[in-house]
Amino acid sequence: MNRRTLTALARGAGLLGMAVLGQLVGLVMLVAIALSFLIGLVFVFSPAVRLTRATTRLQRRLAAEWSGVTIDEPYRPAPPPPQRQRDGWYREGRNLYKTPRVPAFNRRLSWLVNDPATWRDFAYLMVSPWSSGLIVGIPLLLAVTGVPQLVDGNLAGLLPLVVALVTAPAVAPWSVHVHGQIAHALLAPTEKARLAQRVSHLARTRIDAVDSQAAELRRIERDLHDGAQARLVAIGMTIGAAEQLIDSDPAAAKALLAKASEASATALRELRQVVRGIHPPVLAERGLGDAVRALALDTPLTSHVTVDLPNRPDAPVESAAYFAVSELLTNAVRHGDATEVWIDISHQGTALRVTVTDDGRGGADPERGTGLRGIERRLAAFDGVLAVNSPVGGPTTAAFELTRALEETIPSLPRWKRTILGLCWGLCWLPLFPQGLVAMVMKLVGSPERSWFLALYLPEPLQWPVIIGMICLGGVMLATGVTLANQAKRAKVDACASS
Repeated sequence: MNRRTLTALARGAGLLGMAVLGQLVGLVMLVAIALSFLIGLVFVFSPAVRLTRATTRLQRRLAAEWSGVTIDEPYRPAPPPPQRQRDGWYREGRNLYKTPRVPAFNRRLSWLVNDPATWRDFAYLMVSPWSSGLIVGIPLLLAVTGVPQLVDGNLAGLLPLVVALVTAPAVAPWSVHVHGQIAHALLAPTEKARLAQRVSHLARTRIDAVDSQAAELRRIERDLHDGAQARLVAIGMTIGAAEQLIDSDPAAAKALLAKASEASATALRELRQVVRGIHPPVLAERGLGDAVRALALDTPLTSHVTVDLPNRPDAPVESAAYFAVSELLTNAVRHGDATEVWIDISHQGTALRVTVTDDGRGGADPERGTGLRGIERRLAAFDGVLAVNSPVGGPTTAAFELTRALEETIPSLPRWKRTILGLCWGLCWLPLFPQGLVAMVMKLVGSPERSWFLALYLPEPLQWPVIIGMICLGGVMLATGVTLANQAKRAKVDACASS
């Protein structure tokens, strides 16, 4: 066996062990539920949920690292802590408390009980050994089937061992990936959980957006008051003085009018700069790439701009990206003493990525200002993130990404995949449970009743291989159905997000 197969077998054994551990944690959760809601010992519910969530978090991390399936946290945002009233009491409904302990406990208990992710975690831990656990344990189950027969001197036990050895290079990596798909089906956040997380995120970014907008309005007001407005007042006073001198001293009046003309041209340039600071005309007319090129030409830096965009983002996204680049270039000139800058604008799927690198002295830190916090607030309104690498001595690299900034058409599942999905969901239970798990139980207890269990009518050496084969077939059908359903769900979510 090659290294890839051995790694997959080791990971499959580890995931099977995690499934068994999850079953034990699920039983602890079951006891906690009984004690909490039947006897009233509600204080045991929260520790049991924490244990359950710690176990499923480990399952999500293993799914991402071993199966290549990323599963986001599905939990709803935690409730805020109780706020002390002016009279020193804490209110919870119609009750008042001297300390926040009881209100905080009640809120946390209500949060855990009403969060669907709590019960989905519990369901996953209970069914994991009988679904994904059996799939990752296919090679081990085949080996376990053959070894007892060889110990009894029955050479028919070689058959499952040979099958396990031959199929391991293909089955072991596949089963580990399918384990991640099944975990994604139960442990991924639901639409309601995503909506709750989205609302919580929007509530935070809304405050930042309002603060950023207020700061922009103050800047525009300051620029107009200190620049164009003061210059227009001076123009008016100069023209008034020229009117008084036009009869007595025409030459002086002419000189004043010339100064007023120069001042009006300067005021016009300042107004254009203010307008450019609100929304540059080149950005609206020619798009982000050309606007950034024009912006780079206006700086004293030697600039290199690379643009690779399939289409134009929406106007608000373009504006946020443009002003983020503008602020980064300003930082490079004012604080970094840079002489050269490289700007790369590209895309990854529907995400817009911009990287700005300069050869300045470095040392940029968002915690110390220099405009980086303002950029973070501006990008946060569009789910954007900013990363800065600026060691002392330079160079400085700032990269930000705006997710779902570019439209992309994602096709739905083809008809043949939808057909397979329906067959797998509709028929996977037949080989997995009646012909597989139930027949295995009948075989283990030595029941003389054979009923309609196919394996029990076969010769003794073939019964266990057929039972294991039925379980594997049902698991494969279940895994295929889960995988195709996840593909259809992701396609629908991405299509709605890009529309």
